[in-house]
Amino acid sequence: MTRPEITVMGAGIFGLTIAWVLSQRGALVQVLDKRGLGAGASGGPLGALAPHTPELWNTKKAVQLESLLMGPQFWAEVAEAAGQDTGYGRTGRLMPLAHDRAVAQAQDRALFARDIWQGQAVWEVIARPLSQWSPPSASGFVVYESLTARIDPMSALTALAKAITAQGGEVILGQKALSRKAKGSVIWATGYEGLIEAGADLGQSLGVGEKGQAMLLDFSAHNNAPQLFVDGVHFVPHSNGTLAIGSTRERYWEIADQPDHHLDALYQKALTIFPFLKGANVLKRWGAVRPRSNSRAPFLGAWPNREGHFMVNGGFKIGIAMAPRLAQMMADLVLDEQDNVPHDLSVAANFGPL
Repeated sequence: MTRPEITVMGAGIFGLTIAWVLSQRGALVQVLDKRGLGAGASGGPLGALAPHTPELWNTKKAVQLESLLMGPQFWAEVAEAAGQDTGYGRTGRLMPLAHDRAVAQAQDRALFARDIWQGQAVWEVIARPLSQWSPPSASGFVVYESLTARIDPMSALTALAKAITAQGGEVILGQKALSRKAKGSVIWATGYEGLIEAGADLGQSLGVGEKGQAMLLDFSAHNNAPQLFVDGVHFVPHSNGTLAIGSTRERYWEIADQPDHHLDALYQKALTIFPFLKGANVLKRWGAVRPRSNSRAPFLGAWPNREGHFMVNGGFKIGIAMAPRLAQMMADLVLDEQDNVPHDLSVAANFGPL
C-alpha cells in the first residue's frame, strides 16, 4: 500500500507534533524549515504545560484539557520512538493566595475542577508547604493543582524530529529546506511570520505578534518539584537540574529575537520573590515573537483559497500544551477528510479587518 505523502512547513511544536501523528498513521512526511528546529516561539526554555482556571468553561479550555490529559502517553511514545527523553513530567503547580477573598475564589474553582476534570486531576486549597520551594503567601494558603506538566522544549522538538525520521520521514532544515519541493498535501505551521503572511493572502487579519522573553538558571529544585506561579512569574524546574523563569508579554519590540531590559526586569522580580536564586548562574536568555490569534485560541483547518493546503497557528503561550490534540485533529482532516475542528478553533473564527 502506498503511503500518502505530506509536506509540513515549519519545525516548531505544531509542525513536528502534526508530522509525528501523521507518521504514526502511515503517512510519509517531510518537514521543511529554513530557519531550523524551534527557531521561533517553540524554542523557548520555559516548557510550562499549565491549564487555564477551571471556570467560565469554553472550547479552548476543553480542548486544552483533552490535550493535557493526553500528555503522559503522547510524550512517552515520542521518547520511545526517538530513544531520547523529552523532559516531560506531570509535576503539578503551586500558586499563592494573597487574602481571604482569593482563598474563597480558589475554593469555588475547586468545585468547578471536581466537576469538569472528573477526578483525572485535582485543584485544591492547601496550607502553604513549609519548604524552600514554596511560594510566599500572605494568607498562608496556596492552590495545588496536579494537571500542570513540564517539558524541555528543545529536547521535545529534537525527540520529535528523531521519531519522525524513525518512521521513514524527513526533517530538513536550513538551506537544504529551500531547495526541496513540496509533496502531496501541504500543512503550514509557520508561527508569527506565517500568521501575518496568511492573513495578507486571505485579505483578513488572523492575529498579531507578542514578544516573549524567558531565561534558564543553573538551579536544581528537589526531584519532581512542582511549578510555581507567583505574581505573574512562572518558575519551572526541569528534570536536568535547571530552572526556567518566564515570561514577558510585549506588544511592541525593537529586535524580535534579542533579550533586553524587559527580561532584566523579570529577573529582578524573580529574585525579589526568591532571593535564594541570586547565586544561580544564568545559562540562557531567550526572546521570540509568539503568534497570538484574534480569538486568543489556536486555530487550524484548510487554507480557504488553496486546495490541498492547510494551516495551523496561534499557539501563543499554550502551543505545547495544545499540540497533541490539535495534531490529532489535523491528521483526521488531512488523511481522512474528517473535520473535527470546533468552530471556535477554526480559521474563519479568527477573521478580522486588516
